Amino acid sequence: MQLPRRVRVYLVDDHEIVRRGLRGFLETAADIEVVGEADDGRRAIPDLEHAALSGCPADVVLLDLVMQSIGGFDVAHHLRQLAPAPKVVILSAYGDVDRVRRALRLDVAGYVMKSSRPDHILEAIQAAYRGATYIDPTIAGKLARATADQGPDAPPLTRREREVIELVAQGKSNIDIASALFISERTARTHVSHILSKLRLDSRVQLALWAVDHGVTRGTRTAE
Repeated sequence: MQLPRRVRVYLVDDHEIVRRGLRGFLETAADIEVVGEADDGRRAIPDLEHAALSGCPADVVLLDLVMQSIGGFDVAHHLRQLAPAPKVVILSAYGDVDRVRRALRLDVAGYVMKSSRPDHILEAIQAAYRGATYIDPTIAGKLARATADQGPDAPPLTRREREVIELVAQGKSNIDIASALFISERTARTHVSHILSKLRLDSRVQLALWAVDHGVTRGTRTAE
């Protein structure tokens, strides 16, 4: 999909060979512009602050989690305070559910494994720029299989609501949901909006996290 303009991407990873590989790959994409890089959070934060203040902010920050001095979680938390705040896509060697949950609670726009195919990384950047959320397929599978105690305060869900929530938890877009459920994209969007309102949530990321925490994928009670 051709985006309206080139996406300004900033790389943060403490391994130079990883940054070189990412830069080399991303610079082959017509709609991506790598505007900077840093080897840890201590360097990245002031760099990104200056870019925001100068009127040339990064659109998306591709961020490693485990780094010396300041780790990725602290960087992501700090970047939320910038105006405008860049979208953050986590690129990590670690995909355990607890770590992914912690990242989602920081409202990151994506979580991708370093072992992912390069086109998945590109898709995550493009999705973040559009305001969507991208979760690596292998991580989405873990989230979908994760079990959690059913909270007593969980509201009853219809079968269709449960189907939509399961697909959102897998990182599916409205178009994907529409295709999977044989409904229009507008209907899928309406379902998601209604579910967010019903559960008093603000975003699809929060909905995905809610699904994992409430065990929706393993027999949540339904209301016909």
